[in-house]
Amino acid sequence: MHYDPETRTLPHNPFKALVAPRPIGWISALDAQGRLNLSPYSFFNGVADNPEMVMFSSLGRKDALAFAEEGGEFVCSFASLDLKDAMNATSAPLPRGESEFAVAGLTPAPSRKVRPPRVAESPAAIECRWLQTIPLVPLGGGEATYFMVVGQVVSIYIDDRFVTPEGRVDTGAMRPLMRGGYFDYFAVDAQARFEMRRPAGGGDTPRG
Repeated sequence: MHYDPETRTLPHNPFKALVAPRPIGWISALDAQGRLNLSPYSFFNGVADNPEMVMFSSLGRKDALAFAEEGGEFVCSFASLDLKDAMNATSAPLPRGESEFAVAGLTPAPSRKVRPPRVAESPAAIECRWLQTIPLVPLGGGEATYFMVVGQVVSIYIDDRFVTPEGRVDTGAMRPLMRGGYFDYFAVDAQARFEMRRPAGGGDTPRG
C-alpha cells in the first residue's frame, strides 16, 4: 500500500512505527531562575561527532527547550529498561518549577562541566552546551510547531561497570530503552549485537 500523510489512508499514522526504534533523550535543564526540568524526548539523536553534537525536537516551546535556551546548557541522561517507569513518569505535564526528579523518585547528581544535574540512577549522561534552536517550518511556510534544539557535548559520564577493559562502552549491557510507534517501546538485547566493517574507503575510523 501507499500511505499519504495528507489523506490519512490508515486509521493510525505509521510514521513513528517506521522511524523506529528511536533513542530517548532524557533532558534535564535549568532556567534563568535555577528551576529544574527533566523530560524525555524520542525525537532525539546524535548529529555529529567532530565535535560531538546532539539534538532533540520539541512539539511547542516546552520547558526543556525554554530552559536549555535560558540556561545555555542541558544534560541527556541515558534511559535504560530498568528506568522505564521513572522515565515515563517524567513525561507528566507538571507546573513549571515542580520537580520531575521528585515525582519520579530520581536523584539529581552534579554534572562536571554544566549546571543542570544528571540522573544519578542512569548509567550514562551527556553534558551539552546549547548551540541553537531551529524552528521546523513546513513546506509552504507557516508557523513551526516543532523546534529542534542542538547542543555541543562538553563532557560525558559513564558508569564504570559499562566500560570494558579495552575502553569501549558496552551499550547492550546498559539495555537502552527506545521508542517505537503508538504506545510501543523497545529494549536492546545485548545478545543480538554484531559487528560489521565498511568496505575499504567507506569511512570506518579508529574513533568509531
